Amino acid sequence: MLAMFVGADRTETAINAAQVTFVSSVTGGTRIRFGEGRSVTVTEPIAEVMDSLNRALRPHE
Repeated sequence: MLAMFVGADRTETAINAAQVTFVSSVTGGTRIRFGEGRSVTVTEPIAEVMDSLNRALRPHE
């Protein structure tokens, strides 16, 4: 259930798709939010992020 992205600092970032609570578009990429006020900003556009997260949640299709 992990999805890989490039963080705003250009490092690879692995996201557990099951923990994502909110996704929003920001300047220069997409912000992915988790519980307890945690978030990460990635460089991919929101459509690509949503597609990757959805694929991670349905690995057997």
